[in-house]
Amino acid sequence: MGQVSLTIAGRTHSVACRDGEEPHLERLAELLNSHADTALQASGGLSGERTLLFLALILADQLDEAQRNPPGGVSPVLLDNLADRLEAVAATLER
Repeated sequence: MGQVSLTIAGRTHSVACRDGEEPHLERLAELLNSHADTALQASGGLSGERTLLFLALILADQLDEAQRNPPGGVSPVLLDNLADRLEAVAATLER
């Protein structure tokens, strides 16, 4: 089992994870830290717990916005999956 140390909003946290997931968790910590200053100001710097609460609210707001207003078009991953399925159907029909 892997272990990674993440510093978020100035506080260090030790997190257990599956082997190989460390880089992913580090990227997530970078995302959190990109909003940490805003959360710190919103919380008034009163406590780390309150700062993390505001950080969670900021990210929840972004998630809610993304769900209510999905980007136009089709994702490249979905297109790749669809192309793979169509190729499999075509191969079956050719037999």
